[in-house]
Amino acid sequence: MTDQKTKSDSKWTLGILGGSGLYELDGLQNPQWIKIDTPWGEPSDEILFAELDGVQLRFLPRHGRGHALAPSDVNYRANIDALKRAGCTDLLSLSAVGSLQEQYPPGDFVIVDQFIDRTFKREKSFFGAGCVAHVSVADPVCERLANMAAKAAESTGVTVHRGGTYLAMEGPQFSTKAESRMYRAWGCDVIGMTNMPEAKLAREAELPYATIGMVTDYDCWHADHGNVDVASVIAVLMKNADTARATVRELIHTLSQTPRTPTPQGIETNLDVAIITAPEARDPKLVAKLDAVAGRVLR
Repeated sequence: MTDQKTKSDSKWTLGILGGSGLYELDGLQNPQWIKIDTPWGEPSDEILFAELDGVQLRFLPRHGRGHALAPSDVNYRANIDALKRAGCTDLLSLSAVGSLQEQYPPGDFVIVDQFIDRTFKREKSFFGAGCVAHVSVADPVCERLANMAAKAAESTGVTVHRGGTYLAMEGPQFSTKAESRMYRAWGCDVIGMTNMPEAKLAREAELPYATIGMVTDYDCWHADHGNVDVASVIAVLMKNADTARATVRELIHTLSQTPRTPTPQGIETNLDVAIITAPEARDPKLVAKLDAVAGRVLR
C-alpha cells in the first residue's frame, strides 16, 4: 500500500502500539485491517484502520496478533515506517513493564519520560552509510502527548506516576537479581523489552511518541515478592486491560476536542538539523527507502 494522504495539521491520526486487547474498543467506526508494505521488511502485523469520536486511529499489534514475535524479533523499523505511511501524526505505546521501585506497585501506570537502551540485537536507525543523520533523543518523549495520556489515565482512577526512566533490556529472559539491583542503583524506575529502539525510530521519523508503562510485577529484586513469571504478568495484564482501554478512549475524546498544532518540542521538523551527508554524496537506494520517514527533507 502506498503512502496515505498527509493529514491537515489540525487533525490527529493516532497510532497505537500494544497488545491485541487494546483494539477491542466499543464504537470503532469503519474498522479495517490493511497490510502496509515497507522497504524495511514486514511489520509485525497488518494495521487496523478505524475512527472514533472523529479521530483517525491506527492500531498495530507490536508482537503480532496472537503474540507470535519475541521482543528481539519485532521489526521496529518496519513498524514505525508502516505507521508513518498509514498517516499517523502521533504514536502512543502501551507496554507491560516491571517495577524497579517500591512506590510503583503492580497495577499502577507510569508515564515514561526517559529511556536507557540496553538492547543489542536490533536495528536502531533508519539512517546509515550513504545517508547519515544524528537525531537528538535527549528528551525522547513528546511532552504534550505524554501529558494528555497521563490525564486520560488519571480519569480512570488508576494510580498514575508522571515521569520515570524505562530500562530497555534485550530479553526474552527476565533479569537476574544482580541485573535488577544494578538497574535500581542506576535510578531506573521500570523495565521492559520493547520501547527501544521504537522511541528512537519514532523520533527519526518525526513522529511524537509517548509511553504508558503498565506495571505488572516487581521484576525480581523485591524480597517480599516472588520472581517474575509469565503467568503472573498475564494475570495483572488482564486486570489492567479494561483500564488501558478506558485510558485510550478518554485520550481519543481529548484529541477530538483539541485541534492539533505542531509540537512545542519541534518533533515534526527535527530532521531539518539532523542529516549531515551532502546531497551529492547520498546513496540513491537508501534515499528511496527513506521516502516515508524522511521524504520531507530529502525530496
